[in-house]
Amino acid sequence: MEYFGEEALGLVETRGMVPAIQAVDVMCKTADVVLVSYENMGSGLVTVMVKGDVAAVRSAVEKGSAAAAAIGEMVAAHVIPRPVSRVGKIVSRHDIDN
Repeated sequence: MEYFGEEALGLVETRGMVPAIQAVDVMCKTADVVLVSYENMGSGLVTVMVKGDVAAVRSAVEKGSAAAAAIGEMVAAHVIPRPVSRVGKIVSRHDIDN
């Protein structure tokens, strides 16, 4: 899914893939958001990114972070309401459609 910065961006970072997948599953089921991409940061850190309107992304990140923490290590979570369009080039590095 390409991202051009047109919508809010939500990020959840975990230690390990299992809590990251749990976070994405909960985020996509509880709010109107779309999975954009993921990033393996090294040292076991995985960041997953979703997009949507600001309220949906905030809700999704809150619920996804809690779900990840319940089964593993939640490292960080953040919502960027209006990122600049150039952020899309970073976010799309591991586009899930590729």
